[in-house]
Amino acid sequence: MAWQHFFNAFLMVLIIRSGLQVRTEKRPSVSWSPRWNPQRKISLTIWFHQALDVLWLTNGFVFVILLFATGQWMRIVPTSIDAIPNAISAALQYASLDWPTENGWVNYNALQQIAYGLTVFVAAPLAAISGVRMSGIWPVKARRLSRLYPVEWARAIHFPVMLYFVVFIVIHVILVLATGALRNLNHMYAAQGSPDPTAYADNWLGFWLFVCSLAVIAAAWAAARPLVLAPIARLFGSVRRG
Repeated sequence: MAWQHFFNAFLMVLIIRSGLQVRTEKRPSVSWSPRWNPQRKISLTIWFHQALDVLWLTNGFVFVILLFATGQWMRIVPTSIDAIPNAISAALQYASLDWPTENGWVNYNALQQIAYGLTVFVAAPLAAISGVRMSGIWPVKARRLSRLYPVEWARAIHFPVMLYFVVFIVIHVILVLATGALRNLNHMYAAQGSPDPTAYADNWLGFWLFVCSLAVIAAAWAAARPLVLAPIARLFGSVRRG
């Protein structure tokens, strides 16, 4: 699951980047067509965004299986109505900079539970469902289905969900670093932890794995350009100028 966390971060950063490029792209310089439908043409940026989406969904599917297979789902799904007042209390603690003292290796506080649960079981499915509606895999001949789920609805959902992910990632990273960076990074990247919150407080393994992951993400960000993407896209279709 630690590896799944890295893959999710890696893919999400590139998905957000390519999604913003799709929104701002005026006249694509490179296009892609699938082998089974040469008449269909999309920009290379859209192809890259949708290819990343497929990988993200695959990774997410494996992650959810692992959540339920290991019982970890109980850590991110509130099972009592008490989670609401407890979450409000935790939010006030964060706002006052008096950080909650829960050990994330053992359990999350109520606000974390709600945030993680919403992200995994609400935001991610909304991103997937709206993305599929706007993608080329949507059956264009299914007119009744398209009337029931207009593409305008999908567009109205997709971008706000992306903004939610951006806000979630920013807050998540800030709190990870501000509430015991070495301990938290060991939990997340090295899969090391203990009921004793001080056990890995001075262990730098998770930190350096985190640094390496940032280097990989930065390299992928720099490489995500037509010169690199076009040869990969040709494996699945034809690429041409304009």
